[in-house]
This record gives sequence, structure tokens and C-alpha cells, in this order.
Amino acid sequence: EPRSPWCCLAWTLVIATMNSLVFLLNLLLMLVIFTIVLLPTIVVVYFGFQCHSQVLHSSARYCKSILDDNSSSALIILGFVIMSPLLVVAMAIYCSLARRLQLLVCFQPYSLALYKGGRWCRRGEGAPCCARGCNTQLKAWV
Repeated sequence: EPRSPWCCLAWTLVIATMNSLVFLLNLLLMLVIFTIVLLPTIVVVYFGFQCHSQVLHSSARYCKSILDDNSSSALIILGFVIMSPLLVVAMAIYCSLARRLQLLVCFQPYSLALYKGGRWCRRGEGAPCCARGCNTQLKAWV
């Protein structure tokens, strides 16, 4: 049966807050994983741009003694070349971690706010879900 307008509004705010927190948790996890995995690319490209005379031309000692324009260009190219496989590795790590933690199952539908009778239950390994009958055969990941 439908909820009253005030109860519907309150449940909508609760569900929106929970979905926002789950989204921010996913975003934070993705940001941490991508930063750690792409750190070699970031460092190599940074030093390449820092020591190139056409870009920043730093007066640091290692730029004057070790890196000239050709080696700085090589660092920039190397950084962008190794970025593609590292992006694939970072996405694979995030997807496997999200699957293991069942983070994408935590999003709640807004029909919970509109109608009474939907219940919170546990599916599988304990991930929260909203289902009328709590069908355990349904999986978020194949």
C-alpha cells in the first residue's frame, strides 16, 4: 500500500542519503585504487614535463645534470604509453574488489519510499538489499 506523503518524503531522504553514501564510498575506493596504480605514470610524466625546456624548465639539479630535452620527451612518451595497461589493471582491481565487497548491491530502489511492504533483508553473503521475497537466485554479478 502507498505511504503517506510525509512518510514518503522521509523515506525518500533516507534512501537518497544512503545511496549517496554508497556512491561516495565507491568513488573514494575508485580514486584510491586508480591513484595507487597510476602513480608510476604520474611520476614519470611529472618529471618529464618538469625538466623539459619548452614546458616548465625547472632549475633543479637533476634536470640540469641528468635530464635534457630528449630524455624529458622520452619520459613523457613513456608515461603516456604505460598509462593504458595500468588503467586496465586499476579497473580490474576495482571491479574485483567491488564484486567481493558487493558494493553495487547496496543501492536501494526508491520504490521502498513509495510503498509499504518492501523489507530490508540479506541476500547471499550479507549484502543489504530490498526485495519483496528476497530471491536468493538473483545475482548482481554473473
